[in-house]
Amino acid sequence: MKKYQIIIDTNVLVAASRSKHGAAFRLLKLLKDRDERCKINVSTALILEYEAVLKREMHLRDKDLSIVDRFIDDFVNLSNRHSIFYLLRPYLKDADDDFILELAFSSSIDYIVTYNTKNFKRAIKLGLKTIDPKAFLQKIGEI
Repeated sequence: MKKYQIIIDTNVLVAASRSKHGAAFRLLKLLKDRDERCKINVSTALILEYEAVLKREMHLRDKDLSIVDRFIDDFVNLSNRHSIFYLLRPYLKDADDDFILELAFSSSIDYIVTYNTKNFKRAIKLGLKTIDPKAFLQKIGEI
């Protein structure tokens, strides 16, 4: 059985926080249950983005922000952590995604799991692949 190394884009976490019925939530549940088919990879920059965006989401819904702190702690504990020592910027169409590209490049991942695959089209030139959560769940035989 192949164990896929993945990066989860922030938009997937936001989607999972909004609905318990979609592919994003199902993927996060698999990761929480320590599914052997995939392993998450993170960097400090990505963790900080997760925290900022998820706290903004919770604030807009008038939810307790400590939920995000607990989620981030658990998520990081499940993850391979990477330090980024070089920059590939600017490279992508959306410069706000360049730090994800740098993490992907330095961590030798199999996929960036994102709903914004168009934003990462230039990543193909670096040998990186993107996939949306539903397609990833299909790839690992979950759906």
